[in-house]
Amino acid sequence: MSDDSLDVGVVGVGSMGRNHARVYDAIDGTTLVGVTDADDGRARDVAREHGTVTRSLDGLLDASDAVSVAAPTHAHAELARTCIEAGVDVLVEKPFVADPAVGADLVAAADARDVTLQVGHVERFNPAVGALFDLVGEAEPVAVDANRLGPPLDREVGDDVVLDLMIHDIDVVLALAEEPLAAAAASGTADGDYATAQLAFEDGLVATLTASRVTQRKVRSLDVTTDDHLYEVDYLDQSLCAHSHSLPAYDASDGDVRYRHESVTERPLIATEEPLKRELASFVETVQNGTRPRVNGRDALRAVRLATRISECARSAAGDSAPIRVDDVRMEVGE
Repeated sequence: MSDDSLDVGVVGVGSMGRNHARVYDAIDGTTLVGVTDADDGRARDVAREHGTVTRSLDGLLDASDAVSVAAPTHAHAELARTCIEAGVDVLVEKPFVADPAVGADLVAAADARDVTLQVGHVERFNPAVGALFDLVGEAEPVAVDANRLGPPLDREVGDDVVLDLMIHDIDVVLALAEEPLAAAAASGTADGDYATAQLAFEDGLVATLTASRVTQRKVRSLDVTTDDHLYEVDYLDQSLCAHSHSLPAYDASDGDVRYRHESVTERPLIATEEPLKRELASFVETVQNGTRPRVNGRDALRAVRLATRISECARSAAGDSAPIRVDDVRMEVGE
């Protein structure tokens, strides 16, 4: 690695990987040295668009200091392991892996080789989420309500609605939670395209998460209740509203008494920016400085473990809410 530039590559340039190539090409301090994809024609198109070249996987790893793996989920484990064994720092798109046991092996392998392993939970880099974490600060969240909804997609998605959509909110909730998971339940319908989960943590925090690929309006919202505030995040607008000091009052006017309930609403000024750009810039900085990724393999593994249990339960519940055994995820969630 030179002092001036980090040589980076992208493994898998479908809809998400194409964006990784675009962002790397634009980030100061990086040189996009190549891309690779199972579809040679697609790889050539992306390489041409960004003034780089196509390479074999081995050739790309030889040329790169760090890479993004943005292939389909079923290929993540093998590709990530190849990167780690080559000693190349790697960002793996979410969900980290399909099998949590394999993910645990990858985390251990990255630790043993001193390879940076980051996972692409991009909402952690949404400016509104960053502002939320700053404002919540030392306050203890009481409840979280997250909705990630949208209409049917016109493309095939290999992951179900939990591993494709809900996992974003699972990751955010686990980052907010300070105690292990105590209980969980889930239900699903619409052939796996609609799922909801209820989580309870040992400190009393409760969370309700809903994900849908059948709702005819795109919604990406997160509400966090603390003892004295309600914070409302709109992921799409990158906006945050903070409601506080909600007080009831009675007003007398013209002989009539009217009840009113007022609160103070604050809208912090947020400098909006593409979350993926912030994520990849953070990855580059982590690699260059040898620091801990904001979303490391262990963070992602916790999310995958819980998402997998929710997915299994939602598929089997057939419209009814069913409890989830949390014994095998409590340790991971509470780390």
